[in-house]
Amino acid sequence: MSNKANGERKIPNSDGLNHHVINNIDVIKHVNTDVTSERNSNVIYGVDDVPPWYLCILLGFQHYLTAFGSTITVPLVLAPALCIDQDMVGLSEIISTIFFMSGIATLLQTTIGVRLPIIQGATFAFLTPTFSILALPRWECEYTKARETDPQLVNSTLPAPGSDAHREMWQSRIREIQGAIMVSSLFEVLIGFSGLIGFLLRFIGPLAITPTIALIGFGLFKEAADKASAQWYIAFMTMFLIALFSQYLRNIKIPCLVAERGKGCTTTRMPIFSLFPVLLAMIVSWIVCVILTASGAFPKVDGQWGYKARTDIKTAVLYESDWFRFPYPGQWGTPTVSTAAVFGMLAGVLSSMIESIGDYYACARLSGAPPPPVHAVNRGIGVEGICCVLAGAMGSGNGTTSYSENVGAIGITKVGSRRVVQVGGAIMYLFPCFLVSIPQVGSRRVVQVGGAIMIVLGCLGKFGALFVTIPDPVVGGMFMVMFGMITAVGISNLQYVDLNSSRNIFILGVSMFFGLSFPKWIAGNKAINTGSDVADQIISVLLGTSMFVGGMTGFILDNTIPGTDEERGITKWRQHGGDVGSDQSALRTYDIPFIQKYLDRVEFFRYLPFCPRFSMKCGKQIDTEEIEIPVANESQRL
Repeated sequence: MSNKANGERKIPNSDGLNHHVINNIDVIKHVNTDVTSERNSNVIYGVDDVPPWYLCILLGFQHYLTAFGSTITVPLVLAPALCIDQDMVGLSEIISTIFFMSGIATLLQTTIGVRLPIIQGATFAFLTPTFSILALPRWECEYTKARETDPQLVNSTLPAPGSDAHREMWQSRIREIQGAIMVSSLFEVLIGFSGLIGFLLRFIGPLAITPTIALIGFGLFKEAADKASAQWYIAFMTMFLIALFSQYLRNIKIPCLVAERGKGCTTTRMPIFSLFPVLLAMIVSWIVCVILTASGAFPKVDGQWGYKARTDIKTAVLYESDWFRFPYPGQWGTPTVSTAAVFGMLAGVLSSMIESIGDYYACARLSGAPPPPVHAVNRGIGVEGICCVLAGAMGSGNGTTSYSENVGAIGITKVGSRRVVQVGGAIMYLFPCFLVSIPQVGSRRVVQVGGAIMIVLGCLGKFGALFVTIPDPVVGGMFMVMFGMITAVGISNLQYVDLNSSRNIFILGVSMFFGLSFPKWIAGNKAINTGSDVADQIISVLLGTSMFVGGMTGFILDNTIPGTDEERGITKWRQHGGDVGSDQSALRTYDIPFIQKYLDRVEFFRYLPFCPRFSMKCGKQIDTEEIEIPVANESQRL
């Protein structure tokens, strides 16, 4: 408080996040402890500010482009397991659906959820349990087995890719995933709106989180290798370009046009390479593949090494896909629910919740907002669960979670407007057109614009079809880097743990190795036989999910083997939650728009864990009348 009195301000920056904007992956990040709720003096547009409409659109595009890598990766990884095979139109429809739902989730989260300028998008945490579910005997892909044994069988005995019979094959699989996501996400809704997330976090520490997140990356190495092996030279080039842009050229700044209050349109230098390394690397590699295809460098016969690096083998999807297609619930049919799939997906739901909490505090710090109070965190997790239910109903094949790469973008560009992110989400409905970097904006409205952009892009069928044509080795090179970073981010949580402790070394080693080895054995040996088919499937899915086995092993050992909180890393880890402070007027940032004044008048709402009047201290009431802030109109709260 003395620093405030002297006019000193602690200016947050991207280094405080321990975050390099290298790629678009959803990861756990924690904020520094020396955080002040005072607004960041470097942020031109704060969380509640509303930039001009044209700035909202441009900045919303920036948030959309930052989230592009993670969003496009998930459907490309899922396609083989879903048995989509060569149905490129079907894959483009799933891509559009994921972008559409990312925009919906962004608008809901920034408007009534945690209300911070944070993009929502597809999550890697759901991939591992999805693969375990689809590995059950009833969901094994006949096309994959045929291609591994005799490729000629694909054309002679199986329906043609894209035919009605083939579409029913992959749609039945995605309906199973839909049902699992919808039902398991109700658990996240319950945990969030009941306030139980705070109770659960008392028992979850770095030694449980590290194997959970790290094993997500380890479990995806086969998918990365399969794509990259189509043409290793192109994959290596993509990996090199991502490393070049994100690491070697990260301090190189490119002149860009910017708009600042009172100065109009000026030029400044922005770290373009560090902001969009994955996107730039994919574009360059794609262009190289176009040139090599036109020059005849790649073989023209399917099955020969390098054929899948050609850019002309999937172009038909651009003609066959619809110009405009509106995703809707049940578009693949009525979702199916099985007990085994639901229990298996719970592992991904829990992991996704933990990821998002760290992102909330990081985003608040960099956008100049006070650390989110408990009611905002509870509401954010609850709304995230609702969004996952909606994503399941829509048939995206995945859930949604907070994107920490967009948090890092706020730290670098100082653009934290809530409305800009909402517009960015809406543009994910339309099309990626250009790259804009306008610095020093931290407004919620910017993020809302970003969400609107996502929605618009998701309605354009040709947009999803365009990214289906990316050559496999380019995708494989991107996978290599991104999945490796997921693993590294999980391991980075050990910074809070005493690694000189033999106790901690034992827990880490056993949980990681057991999480890798036992699911591998389960996959190759159908040895679970309890006498009940349902029980067999539940156990097979859970024990076949590496992140569940490793995370649960670490959780049990960490909570049963004696050790101090400091030794376990609990003390340092909890300190990174920040302190909400006593400035109640600043906490009005987290009020619910339109209905807040009604909530303030009813005594009952102070007992609800997701309402702004709720306090963890035995329902202690906040006197909202004393801290009422004049607002010009209710849309400003939005």
